[in-house]
Amino acid sequence: MRIEYLLLNLLIIIGPLLLSFDQTVRYVRYWPKALSSIGLVMIPFLLWDAAVSGLHWHFNEKFTLPFRFLGLPAGELLFFISVPFACMFIWQIIVTHRKIIWMNNRRYLWLFAGIGFLSGLLFILWDKPYTSIVCFALALTISMDRLLKTYVLSQKRTLIFFIILTGLIFIFNGYLTARPVVLYDSRYILNIRIWTIPVEDFVYGYALILLCTIGFEKFKGWSNA
Repeated sequence: MRIEYLLLNLLIIIGPLLLSFDQTVRYVRYWPKALSSIGLVMIPFLLWDAAVSGLHWHFNEKFTLPFRFLGLPAGELLFFISVPFACMFIWQIIVTHRKIIWMNNRRYLWLFAGIGFLSGLLFILWDKPYTSIVCFALALTISMDRLLKTYVLSQKRTLIFFIILTGLIFIFNGYLTARPVVLYDSRYILNIRIWTIPVEDFVYGYALILLCTIGFEKFKGWSNA
């Protein structure tokens, strides 16, 4: 069914939309900040997607509508809105119900970023461009957390967020790769899969959502200043 990818996006976003008016979390109050962060992060990820679509991966026409923008189907375009929007909703629930407890790891954030950057260089030499790009993306995201002083990665509640995020990647990315809605060229990846999901997709998802979360927290901080 060619509308399938589009319907998946609607399934992802419908719950957070309906529950945004919950009196405890009141996610609707944070829509402008969440959407501002999502919009900013969407730009580089969308351009990245458009640049490598047809190379690193391509979209199965059986499950996508014929409309294309920058070579990307409507379902893929909505992916960069629905998934981060839903994840910011989950993050806000965690923030609302769990007090902030810091971890003593701020001094190591640059080390983690450096490891990601060096890993990216290694995979360039290995001629695995998708693998290298996701390493660079994660390294940049860690650096942004340090530079913007949001320290999302230094909060214990982020560990819960990552566990939930990993589960969501298994469910939704697993569906996209098992169906398959998205197909990957093994020449550009390590071709190591967890179920049907390339390991690179986990790093991609972490970088995308973490960067949105950093922006979300920064926008909230500015409004409270």
